[in-house]
Amino acid sequence: MIRNLAPDGGLYVPVSFPYFADVDHLLSLPWEERCAEILSRLLGDEYEETDAFDFPVPVDPVGALELFRGPSLAFKDFGARFLARMLKGDRTILTATSGDTGAAVARAFWRLPGIRVVVLYPRDRVTPLQERQFASLGDNVLALAVDGAFDDCQALAKACFADPELSRELGLTSANSINVARLLAQTLYYFEGVARVGGKPPVIAVPSGNFGNLCAGLWAWKMGLPVRAFVAATNANRTVPDFLETGEYRPRPSVATLSNAMDVGAPSNWERIADLLQGDWQILRWGSLDDEGTRAAIRELDARGYLADPHGAVAWAVLKKKLLPGETGLFLATAHPAKFKESLEPVLGREIPLPEALAELLERPLLTEPLENNPESLKRRLRS
Repeated sequence: MIRNLAPDGGLYVPVSFPYFADVDHLLSLPWEERCAEILSRLLGDEYEETDAFDFPVPVDPVGALELFRGPSLAFKDFGARFLARMLKGDRTILTATSGDTGAAVARAFWRLPGIRVVVLYPRDRVTPLQERQFASLGDNVLALAVDGAFDDCQALAKACFADPELSRELGLTSANSINVARLLAQTLYYFEGVARVGGKPPVIAVPSGNFGNLCAGLWAWKMGLPVRAFVAATNANRTVPDFLETGEYRPRPSVATLSNAMDVGAPSNWERIADLLQGDWQILRWGSLDDEGTRAAIRELDARGYLADPHGAVAWAVLKKKLLPGETGLFLATAHPAKFKESLEPVLGREIPLPEALAELLERPLLTEPLENNPESLKRRLRS
């Protein structure tokens, strides 16, 4: 958790997974009690019970597992709040964000003594409300707008973690999904989703950008969670679907879309998934949706009485295509739709009201600095 990257620059993965033969018992437990039980099994005496997961995880009748009931209104709250309660001592939390990670991390670590938070984000490629969530807090949170895409921000962060002298000097720690501890926390809501659906093991569609969310689901499945299949749902950034269809893995520059948190052309966590499955893709289904299809999915869900954010809409639409007769489907709703009001309002032709947690941000000044897209500029700023 503290080292983030392995010494050779690769990503940590568990050597093996425990298999929960009593998974039915686990699924019968209340949400917070189950979280504590699973984490204590995984971490032993390194785990102390926390209030990291003290918000609900409901399932809507349309099949949405709503993961946006935490403080920053996005699924990243699970991992960020867990890390904030596990990490001790003086640290610099360096994180790259395509939108929601920055907000969750900034909120989870805001004003914690001894902690400094630095958020790297692609200038003009997150929504205004997403930007305000991490760039209007101040105090121990520094927001740096990078002239580039999310992949550039991620590369800058990795360059800093790969510098042992800088890491030691600043106590660098990541809150991105390159940090293995964040993924362990994210396995928990998959258990809740299966528990709430009940009956037959579901097919779970995961909106996928950097592929940490899908990786966490697959880890839960390895630990015995009954899942029929996972659907990797992407937008126009089709690096992984193209690989699964052609066998050729070609990372590429990302394309900007309505579902901006999934605008990743070189997903870090695909390495973990490839290592886990070793070329046996039977548990996976996949598909993608362009912006036109995303708008259509948002309108269709709205007609059914459900307001979805663009990422959830992608997952729902791809799930609908991949679900076989008689199967139960579940899709992850990863962010509150109001965070994307600028995208949703033209599609739906009406105003999207802001919840209080977002409305209050409009009164705050925006505190952000520009950053050149090169590692040395970032290292100088971190040291200053």
